[in-house]
Amino acid sequence: MSGPHPATAKVRRAVRAALADLSLPGTVVLVACSGGGDSMALAEAVAHEQRHAAWRAGAVVVDHGLQAGSGEVAARTVDRLTDLGLAPVEVVRVEVAPDGAGLEAAARAARHAALEEAATRLGAAAVLLGHTLDDQAEQVLLGLVRGSGARSLAGMPFARGLLRRPLLGVTRAECRESCTAEGVGWWDDPMNEDTRHARVRARRAVADLEADLGPGVVAALGRTADQLREDADHLDALADAAARDLGPGPWAAEDLAALPRAVRTRTWRRLLVAAGAPAGQVSTRHTDACDALVTHWHGQGPAHVPGRLRVVRREGNVVVQTAPDDEDGA
Repeated sequence: MSGPHPATAKVRRAVRAALADLSLPGTVVLVACSGGGDSMALAEAVAHEQRHAAWRAGAVVVDHGLQAGSGEVAARTVDRLTDLGLAPVEVVRVEVAPDGAGLEAAARAARHAALEEAATRLGAAAVLLGHTLDDQAEQVLLGLVRGSGARSLAGMPFARGLLRRPLLGVTRAECRESCTAEGVGWWDDPMNEDTRHARVRARRAVADLEADLGPGVVAALGRTADQLREDADHLDALADAAARDLGPGPWAAEDLAALPRAVRTRTWRRLLVAAGAPAGQVSTRHTDACDALVTHWHGQGPAHVPGRLRVVRREGNVVVQTAPDDEDGA
């Protein structure tokens, strides 16, 4: 066969496209690598592409310490990445402290914090993550189940800040085909079979849908994410503009009511966060309660929101206030 395996070629093209804007010589790119098939395929492609690029590539292996032998897995991954020609390659050990959001969310938060720190310390212009089309499909399915709205159904973005996901158009199977073709070893994380985790259950559900409805479910869910992301981005831009125009408040109820609901609910979130509500705690329940002060006004009391805040309507105006100490919060 002349040329690389088709799966390898696809992964390499995806990496090349994702990093096409990095033309300054010596620019540092980091691969976030778990040692699994997806991130190892990504690492192989990055190592290959750097031979013809202005940028140079290293890698960060985050050891979450959640399983016995995780240190040995990390060390073996470092050896594989070094053999591919990536440098520097670092292991960063993190402490995962599960909270109300669960173990998966806590691990993700710890991992992203470690990657951000490494990128800052090493002066990286981009950190590449190995999420695939299958991961995107699972994300969309979880969003559907949770009823989380268009932004959740839009899935993971290709780029946000330093983070880039070149493989969102590449399947998990193609990543493993590439690794096999290039003689790159990988590690199968047993946690990927642990059904206590929602993502593992979503993975199995997507596989069942493919079996029952025929091939193409993963690709269709990926296309859905792409389309909804464009819609969500547009609505978010309108909400950003509306929040700027409204200012810090108080706000005339009629001005809020004049906004289309799809924009107004997003605007509420921005107004509440700007007033001091923790962004991660503002839910649809809170924005709907605030919206009722505008769209279903019948003299009701304040809407309580996180951060010990309350939203009150008086004389045609709506304002965010600090809740009294003796008043129950959201």
